[in-house]
Amino acid sequence: MASLVIVESPSKAKTIGKYLGEGYTVKASMGHLRDLPKSTMGVDIENGFQPEYIPMESKAELIADLRKAAKNADCVYLATDPDREGEAISWHLKELLELPDSKTFRVTFNEITQKVVQQSIANPRAIDDNLVDAQQARRVLDRIVGYQLSPLLWKKVRRGLSAGRVQSVATRLVVDRENEIRAFKPKEYWSLDVTLERIGKAGTFVARYYGEEKKRELGNEAQVDDVIRDITGKEFTVTGVKRGQKKRTAAPPFTTSTLQQEASRKLNMTPKRTMAIAQQLYEGVDIAGEGTTGLITYMRTDSLRLSDEAMAAAASFIKNRYGKEYYYGKFHNFKTKSGAQDAHEAIRPTHVDWDPERIQNSLTKEQYRLYKLIWSRFMASQMANAEFETVSIDTECQGHMFRTNHQSMKFAGFIAVYEESKDEETEEVSAPLPDLQEGDKANAVNIDKQQHFTQPPARYTEAMLVKAMEEKGVGRPSTYATIVSTIQDREYVNKVDKRLMPTSLGEVVTGLMMERFQNIIDVEFTANMETQLDDVEAGKRRWKAVLDEFYQFFHQQMLDAEAALEGVRLKVPDEVSEEVCEECGRKMVVKIGRFGKFLACPGFPECKNTKPIVEKMPGRCPKCGSTILKRKSKRGYAYYGCERGAECGFMSWDVPTAEDCPTCGQTMFKKSGKGRMKPFCINETCPNFLPEDKRGYYKKPAEGEEKPKKTTKKKTGSKKA
Repeated sequence: MASLVIVESPSKAKTIGKYLGEGYTVKASMGHLRDLPKSTMGVDIENGFQPEYIPMESKAELIADLRKAAKNADCVYLATDPDREGEAISWHLKELLELPDSKTFRVTFNEITQKVVQQSIANPRAIDDNLVDAQQARRVLDRIVGYQLSPLLWKKVRRGLSAGRVQSVATRLVVDRENEIRAFKPKEYWSLDVTLERIGKAGTFVARYYGEEKKRELGNEAQVDDVIRDITGKEFTVTGVKRGQKKRTAAPPFTTSTLQQEASRKLNMTPKRTMAIAQQLYEGVDIAGEGTTGLITYMRTDSLRLSDEAMAAAASFIKNRYGKEYYYGKFHNFKTKSGAQDAHEAIRPTHVDWDPERIQNSLTKEQYRLYKLIWSRFMASQMANAEFETVSIDTECQGHMFRTNHQSMKFAGFIAVYEESKDEETEEVSAPLPDLQEGDKANAVNIDKQQHFTQPPARYTEAMLVKAMEEKGVGRPSTYATIVSTIQDREYVNKVDKRLMPTSLGEVVTGLMMERFQNIIDVEFTANMETQLDDVEAGKRRWKAVLDEFYQFFHQQMLDAEAALEGVRLKVPDEVSEEVCEECGRKMVVKIGRFGKFLACPGFPECKNTKPIVEKMPGRCPKCGSTILKRKSKRGYAYYGCERGAECGFMSWDVPTAEDCPTCGQTMFKKSGKGRMKPFCINETCPNFLPEDKRGYYKKPAEGEEKPKKTTKKKTGSKKA
């Protein structure tokens, strides 16, 4: 019996093909093979929101190949990712390839290991229509909003703008935070620290002013000076010594959201990059001596659930490597938050005994760092609590109380493997204290007063924005990374010093949305819409009913906005740069032209000075070691050159990376364009040198050679009722 297995990516196909062996052909669909048309909305609103799906022209050859393979197969297993999007891709494949129910089977893999793959193939199921409907509802919903709202932005703000349903809410979160910062009024407060030296005993320690009978905040310098006058030259007495113990429990294993947050904080990875690398680890990596295998479970999940098998493997590993005292003592289960879909396990390694150092040489630098993060977090979640000894000392002088706190680690527990980081580190590290007892006397050898001001809320980092979206119910695990990257790609938000700031464009568009489309940009409304999509997935609601309910008020808002904004054109303030015009001394502003952004003098037409915007790139110039800059040619094409320009002469169309060649140490480059690109060395004297003709660029046919023919298929529109 000949069986065809269709997955999404070639790497996944390679891994699964190894596990299934003879009798199975594994092919990749490369994601979706059909979609709504780009040129029109592709949704018949009047006819019950009927979508029109068409095959992608760019994948005509692949579709033909899959049709042929499916026709010759006795069984077709649709093995796309185990989520709404994956379910929808499987349904589209079934429709597009005209697969009969009798020979079509749906299989999913929470992890791509031999055991799970073979078990899944042995226990297939039918396509879940509820999952497909939920994805289809989101796709149609976003298409309606985008294709009806975007033209309004073109007419009232600027051509080429795009509006997105969830992206607009994410932009609003960034804009709201910026407005909070602008409206913030700092409040003065003071701290007062005294360095105390014990009388008759060795040892000094620092204590901070606490209050009198109750805690009191020092609001101005006069209050601080009053306290200083009272205690100057006076004796201090230790009035309380409170010793105790504190335990800290390990953080749970990763969900999609927490993985993106921690990778941002610890590894400086964007959510988009984190998910790309996680996808590689899930689909399979070639491990020396083991072959290609998946290293982590499915990475789009909001569940904290772990299998008993995984926890048992972790328990055995911990006892053998660290000792029995480091094990939690039983399976450590974590409670998944209410509202989570809980469709998959938390993100964990598929092979606990493959610790990061063991397989490091088989991984890229990024794969190793992310795999180590996932492996360590999972392992720590099954380890014993960390234990600390704490001491709090109260010292009194003239009715004023000063307090000192200190803690020291008694037992590392899970911290021996992993410790969770925070967005804002607030804990202060204090020096060890002498062995103080009640009644001990001390003199102040130094008095230090410091003025402080309360700080405005911090701008979001990408990690903080993902956390905020998760907490507010905006988006789902599969959409966080896309949302964060989209609002930056559309230039509604910029990242400055790792913090997200709204652009002038983002603020103008958000202002328009808040005035005319309050529901679309409302956080609670968007969260409620996500809940309704979850209800569709659970079979509790029909997807077209959800769309109909949404469209009734959205359509009316569109009509009202068109009428209210008749003849109105909103101006986007120019973004002022730090560059000074050499001709007139004004600060130059950022303009957008045919080939992207450039700097222009605001004194136009009196001053017509312009200059390109340059961007610093990672890596070093291979000729002189200077900084590499990204520039644009006169035709608008990006290239990369040394900051010293003609003095050095280095220029390349290839993109510099942050990776160094392991052999020669020079900066490695990669092919330009979208998608996963493998870095290569351009040093001709290095054994790793990759010649230009092998870097994967399109090669112009030589004279007399035929150009490759582009095959096209007639568009068809299979629709789901």
